Amino acid sequence: MDFFQVVKTRQSVRAFALREIEEDKLQQILDAANKAPSAGNLQAYEIYLVRNASVRKELARASLRQDFVASAPIALVFCANPSRAVARYGQRGEQLYSVQDATIACTFAMLAATTIGLATVWIGAFSEEKVRQAISAPEGFRPVAILPIGYAAESPEHASRRTLSELVHRI
Repeated sequence: MDFFQVVKTRQSVRAFALREIEEDKLQQILDAANKAPSAGNLQAYEIYLVRNASVRKELARASLRQDFVASAPIALVFCANPSRAVARYGQRGEQLYSVQDATIACTFAMLAATTIGLATVWIGAFSEEKVRQAISAPEGFRPVAILPIGYAAESPEHASRRTLSELVHRI
């Protein structure tokens, strides 16, 4: 699938089939996330790969009861690791660049999953502390996004988007 087809095809799916993800497909997704650009190439983020069903249920509870998080066979939790950016970039690296790094990596994973026929949904509404505890991440790591991944059990309609004339401000 070419890039523009991937972008056009990608949509948020909240119902997943009871089917495991093949290991080679999972590896492709993780490789794509690892190739994401990051500030100073520091990769100031960590990825938690969650297969454990009880942990996925904890993530669902921590995500304001978005129970579909638990129905995906895998959830990736992207955490900012500010300590990797603070030495080079100070407060801006700690508070912003590490978060940007995690979100870019999550985006690469999401687009890679779409490319190979898998479904995802970006989860950003959650209790950071409850997610951090669920995945046993150390203090200082900041959960930024949860990406449930699986085979789609639904085909929702594409959401409407703002027009470019509304969105783009030409200067």
